[in-house]
Amino acid sequence: MTLSTPAAFLLVLTASCTSARVPDPRVAALAYADAAARGDADALYAILTRASRLARGRDDVRRVVSDERDELAEQAKELRRADVHVEATARIRYADGEEAALQLAEGHYRVTAAGALPGGALTPEAALEQLRRVLARRSYAGLLRVLSAATRSSVENDLRSLVDGLNEPQTLDVKVSGDEAQVPVPGGHHVKLKRDSGIWRVEDFD
Repeated sequence: MTLSTPAAFLLVLTASCTSARVPDPRVAALAYADAAARGDADALYAILTRASRLARGRDDVRRVVSDERDELAEQAKELRRADVHVEATARIRYADGEEAALQLAEGHYRVTAAGALPGGALTPEAALEQLRRVLARRSYAGLLRVLSAATRSSVENDLRSLVDGLNEPQTLDVKVSGDEAQVPVPGGHHVKLKRDSGIWRVEDFD
């Protein structure tokens, strides 16, 4: 059994990056289980992070505990099972909006996703966030990593075919009309060029 987030409360486990010893997340999970089993609203409130306390006041926590005592007791029972696997994760957001995701493993936090090294998205929203990041960086390599295998293969095959078709550009039939040029390329491709201040640039291709 893997513990992620209990239904009533989100346990956020934190550790100092400068500490030589990373706290065991199981300690926090068991502390939650003990407080939940007792129906101790004040103890549960004390476990919450500062942000969670701001989102849920002490009175709100007491109300939840009063209304969901049976569910909390069941959660406590599940948390105390011998086969429970506690996962501790951290997410760091930088000033430019980039994020790094980390997971605690064998006493050390390991990077699961960061910037140019996106990990596997576990939700559709996470996949969309990865797409946003690679597009914001104009990263072609990053874009390929977040595409599905079929789409990635299709894109790579199309680009490979275009590269092959452009292998000998001097032999292609370039049709120039003023400051524009149309170029049919072997493989069913087409390139549109435009001259700007004397410099020819690619305007479009397919």
